[in-house]
Amino acid sequence: MTITIYHNRSCGTSRNVLKLIRDAGHEPTVIDYMATPPSREEMLALLIAMDMPPRALLRKQETLYADLQLHDGALGDRALLDAMLEHPRLIERPIVVSEKGVRLCRPKERVLEIL
Repeated sequence: MTITIYHNRSCGTSRNVLKLIRDAGHEPTVIDYMATPPSREEMLALLIAMDMPPRALLRKQETLYADLQLHDGALGDRALLDAMLEHPRLIERPIVVSEKGVRLCRPKERVLEIL
């Protein structure tokens, strides 16, 4: 099975999900999205596959979220997506892609749905 994880190694949940994947016997493709953010097309495809609007994938606890006033309900999906692509730390993580689906793996056990 092919598995890809959009990973942030400084995130405990992301590290735990990566461990769960490996403990299940899989070696995923690991994308350090902080160093290599997804393209607009990739990000849109992930959101569509998760049936999730951009606002639901924002890390609201990030200082940058407040600094950029992303809480403003008047901001549309395009503006939110632009912010995430420019500042990948705003993207909630980890996102895991497998042949069985795509999940934002919070809580970490959500990864088990697609292994």
